[in-house]
Amino acid sequence: MADPGGSQRTALLAAASLFPVPDGATFSYGTAGFRADGSTMAPAVCRAGIVAALRSVKLGGAAVGLVITASHNPVGDNGVKIVDADGGMMSQAWEPFSDALANAPTPDALLQFAKDEGITLGGAHSAQVLLARDTRPTGEYLLDVATKGISAIVGSVALDMGILTTPQLHWMVRNKNRGLKASEADYFTQITESFRHLLELTPDDKGIDELNEKLIVDGANGIGGLKLEQIKPNLARLDILVRNSGKEGEGILNERCGADFVQKEKVLPLGFGPNDVGVRCASFDGDADRLVYFHVTSPSKTSVDLVDGDKILSLFVLFIREQLDIINGKDNKGLLPTRFGVVQTAYANGASTEFLKNLGLEVVFTSTGVKYLHKKALEYDIGVYFEANGHGTVLFNDDFVSRLESLTARLSEAAGSPQKQALRLLATSQLINQAVGDAISGMLLVEAVLQHKRWSFQNWCDLYTDLPSKQLKVKVEDRTAIVTTDAERKVCQPSGLQELIDKEVVNYSHGRCFVRPSGTEDVVRVYAEASTVEAAESLAKSVARHVERILGFC
Repeated sequence: MADPGGSQRTALLAAASLFPVPDGATFSYGTAGFRADGSTMAPAVCRAGIVAALRSVKLGGAAVGLVITASHNPVGDNGVKIVDADGGMMSQAWEPFSDALANAPTPDALLQFAKDEGITLGGAHSAQVLLARDTRPTGEYLLDVATKGISAIVGSVALDMGILTTPQLHWMVRNKNRGLKASEADYFTQITESFRHLLELTPDDKGIDELNEKLIVDGANGIGGLKLEQIKPNLARLDILVRNSGKEGEGILNERCGADFVQKEKVLPLGFGPNDVGVRCASFDGDADRLVYFHVTSPSKTSVDLVDGDKILSLFVLFIREQLDIINGKDNKGLLPTRFGVVQTAYANGASTEFLKNLGLEVVFTSTGVKYLHKKALEYDIGVYFEANGHGTVLFNDDFVSRLESLTARLSEAAGSPQKQALRLLATSQLINQAVGDAISGMLLVEAVLQHKRWSFQNWCDLYTDLPSKQLKVKVEDRTAIVTTDAERKVCQPSGLQELIDKEVVNYSHGRCFVRPSGTEDVVRVYAEASTVEAAESLAKSVARHVERILGFC
């Protein structure tokens, strides 16, 4: 290991001493990164900066990202997430080290980790870390803290990309490491141009009316609303009105608005009311990586018809499947063999899974969490994943995109040629974010597909009817006593619990139930579905009683 003079350890000690870990504080890096009250986050953010720089050194100087955000959390919270060189989430193998460093009083843990990983500090490879933040009041300060952490790795360079949505930074890191244009202006150009291209490829016999052009977007008073306002003038055939836009003085971030609020509460966000009946509405979360749609059902009600991530996924799948079926139809003799897969978690509504399987699609399940869904989707030529909360995307394999580009070059514009279908798939691969779920690019793909299919919001809702579901939490002494298998859909420990769940499920029409341990607290989560609201609640309570009896407090 280089640095015999100890300058590296001195720099790390200096950074750590600026932001000591408070007594009793414990930081844990999960899917959401580190997240807590913004005023307490400096020690974790400084150390996350160190980790990001070290990760860049490990990867030979490839760009790594770091974003200051707490997504859908209240405005007083803040957090930090590290973006890996491929634009995805930080390698899971580095999460335990991130935890250890965030809670360590001295940098010795880092130096030992670097030694174990064969990382040469002060060597030939410098680090580069792209930084961004959302609009939270503690963001500017914490960005400066992160910069100090990055600078503690000798030779590191921190590049402030500005105030961005989280998906924008993921996109920039991915593009920069591929040698592609990677500025915010380049991001806007790519998504607006590919959206325009998709609209130009709409079937000639399908027009558009004013009602279908109108869209009202709830920006959660966050960064997504501000960015959407910037690109609105460049979006053809779409009349967008942004509410809860994030403009100074207009509202509080995530307070009774945003995708998380709408999806969980199934009620109107602030700023929406009876005048919006009949108009299609969408909602972003605070850092614009989640998207849901909704409809105001009645002038006298605050409840909404919700289109969550499951139904967004289904819309995308129908569109892609339609293009592939024509390209690979009998007349075209299978021009583009494609492995097309859909990835869900146990929380996906059973009606959506049945709908997808009835289309003849390959539907697979992973454990809960975007990092598991994304990894599995990468195994396909085209892999689609979404969580019900609205986080998801469509991934196109690089080799498949190359084959698609070659095919479009060979195909003619003659009648009967599937050139348009191939071009639509290419435009889709450019529009939808290939690094992570992205509310803005996802929304534009939804709008393009609805215009392509000439569908109203109601047509979309009518794809299938969600089964009623109920979720409960059971406090237990030790959540690790629950061990699951089959992508968390079955329990293998404690012995006998799964048999009890199965006996309860058979008593209900369309019954389904699973239990899994929480990742953050000593509770077991119970999810149940059935044909009616009452039945789903009854099933959930019956299973919760079994869990409580076997694992509850003595």
